[in-house]
Amino acid sequence: MSNIRNKTLDSPPAACAGCQHHTGNLVKLGVNMDRFDYVVALAGNPNTGKSTVFNSITGLKQHTGNWPGKTVARAEGGFALGDRRFKLVDLPGTYSLLSTTVDEEIARNFILFARPDVTVVVVDASHLERNLNLVLQVLEITDRAVVCLNLVDEAKRHGRTIDPRRLARDLGVPVVATVARSRKGIEELLDTVAGVASGGIPCKPRRLERRSRASERVVGEMTATIEQAFPGLSNARWLSLRLLDGDVHVEEALRSGELVEMGGGAPAARAVGAETASGGAVLRVLEQARSLRWEVGPEFQDSLVEDLYAEAARVADRATIVDGERPAFDLDRAIDNLVTSRWLGFPMMIGILMAVFWLTVSGANVPSGMLSTLLIDRLHPLLHAFGGSIHMPAWLAGFLFDGVYLATAWVVSVMLPPMAIFFPLFTLLEDFGYLARVSFNLDGMFKRAGAHGKQALTMSMGFGCNAAGVVATRIIDSPRERLIAIITNNFSLCNGRWPTQILIATIFIGALAPAHVAGLVSAGAVVVVALLGIGMTFVVSWLLSRTVLKGEASSFSLELPPYRPPRFWRTLYTSIIDRTLIVLWRAVVFAAPAGAVIWLSGNIHIGDASVAAHLVRAFDPVGLLIGLNGVILLAYVVAIPANEIIIPTILMLTAMAVGAAGVSAGAGVMFELDSTADVRQLLAAGGWTTLTGVNLMLFSLLHNPCSTTIFTIYKETRSHKWTAVASLLPVVMGFGVCFLVAQVWRLIAG
Repeated sequence: MSNIRNKTLDSPPAACAGCQHHTGNLVKLGVNMDRFDYVVALAGNPNTGKSTVFNSITGLKQHTGNWPGKTVARAEGGFALGDRRFKLVDLPGTYSLLSTTVDEEIARNFILFARPDVTVVVVDASHLERNLNLVLQVLEITDRAVVCLNLVDEAKRHGRTIDPRRLARDLGVPVVATVARSRKGIEELLDTVAGVASGGIPCKPRRLERRSRASERVVGEMTATIEQAFPGLSNARWLSLRLLDGDVHVEEALRSGELVEMGGGAPAARAVGAETASGGAVLRVLEQARSLRWEVGPEFQDSLVEDLYAEAARVADRATIVDGERPAFDLDRAIDNLVTSRWLGFPMMIGILMAVFWLTVSGANVPSGMLSTLLIDRLHPLLHAFGGSIHMPAWLAGFLFDGVYLATAWVVSVMLPPMAIFFPLFTLLEDFGYLARVSFNLDGMFKRAGAHGKQALTMSMGFGCNAAGVVATRIIDSPRERLIAIITNNFSLCNGRWPTQILIATIFIGALAPAHVAGLVSAGAVVVVALLGIGMTFVVSWLLSRTVLKGEASSFSLELPPYRPPRFWRTLYTSIIDRTLIVLWRAVVFAAPAGAVIWLSGNIHIGDASVAAHLVRAFDPVGLLIGLNGVILLAYVVAIPANEIIIPTILMLTAMAVGAAGVSAGAGVMFELDSTADVRQLLAAGGWTTLTGVNLMLFSLLHNPCSTTIFTIYKETRSHKWTAVASLLPVVMGFGVCFLVAQVWRLIAG
């Protein structure tokens, strides 16, 4: 088909430099789109480099995760070629348009109802046959499409060369070969998109013929009925296929008139669809579909899928040139044999996770200390000096500098360095392709617990920040399973709880061991608590799936992507901007008022004692019953906004409770001591024992989420009920576990 344009990586762009569509005139608009002339949809399977193509064209920094389902909502950007402006919409990655998942419905509805001027389908050249299934479905819907044949370098690495000219002739639409990671072929792709959008490049997409003459006759009859009822409808054949398949979403769109109105029918047809969904043409079409559905039989859906697979295989085979025998050694397969092994997969997974934790904790010590020195040791006294120079009242200076500022400074100094290390490490593993293998390893366990296999990924994200882990649950399609993932994410020890775990384990657990192994024993105790959290995730998921959130665990297609070298600098940028700073800002917003409350509780007196002292005495009976004390319970109440200020708050309240002179900087002022020995001495003066330390580690794991996470849970669920469940369930479990441990401990200790 000579009128179909296709490009290879080695061919120069045909357009001259003066042409308005020439990519030398490309302007990346990002999200600044006041107006646009054309709308371009970007579709494709997961792991085809679709988001990388989007970023290359628009100049945005959308994160491109190397595991399925990263794009779970539309991302929009823009670019300009000459005086024409294009709006580019990145649709969710999906394997099909048959609308069995949220991703598929979003992609299909946009292509069908929004009617973009061009639909670019990004395909993986190294898995062409599988990707062509989606291409053929898209071509059933739209007449204007461009195939972006991406990852041709990986196909060559596997001994395959794809002929884009042959592929374009068979599909009837332009095909452009690209390597989006290095921007090869992107200019040619833009030229082609501009040509198709303006009508300069005509498309004659291949329509799938049914192999059965009987089914083809029925499809033709249904199509004729639709065309007669709604003249000018652009997708009559596709609509007939979906109605014969019994697609309830399409039937509802037809009844409401939305499908006819958006599908481009003539004005009279649109009036029929919009004004009378209960009679006339709509009812005749639906009745005809129900009648013909009996003729095609229950195997029609299977025959549709078989036709798609057969056609995709035929087209892919004609366009693929095998460059000889495949090398005997396959590095990807060799790595997979190790990381997904029944015997080595889990130890390696735990080892990698522990290595990430160790790098996060160890690497954060120095920058945390530097930030603490800058923000607390130096800037805090300067603020007090500034307040004195302008004769600020002492109470106001204390409220602002010792309360609001100091809490914020603690959160930034403790929270920023670990997140700035953990999130890039996590994203590098994601880009490399390892997280898909983690999901593969844990899928069976989560399925037995009645949860979704992708919960393994959201759980892992929670070890960096629970709020980020809650947001990550968007990759789970099932609302029931997503709720389970949200409710149980708090059992992942976030970076704000690691300082508490490490300090208490060092003081109370490491002290029980000989000095030369005390550090190893302390680290082991923290790891045990983290693994206990993972165990709690499975147990609570199992209980929820069999009580208030009953249902069958849904299956999902998990593609193990090829291992790819991570892009370090882009990963660093996206991790810090998209994750670290956004989460940190939310924490700071909640930490500032927490600091104010802490200062006020220590400085407002009722009778002869402060509010904090009264509350500590009130909480003491319950705290001691469960192996804790009133100081710990009050600290967790006032420090709900941020786990990072738990230890400073505990030290401040303990010093107040025991009347330790010269330890703190004043009432209600959070502080840290210079050595672990000093902390041990202060806690011992407050009546702390090994039981107190052990139960604090358990309560640090099993307590309510921080305010940032609670706020995020509500934003994601839009439900007060489920936000309350996710917030209160860990607290109830924490009290129960600590009570049992305390009773058993006291029974054994006599």
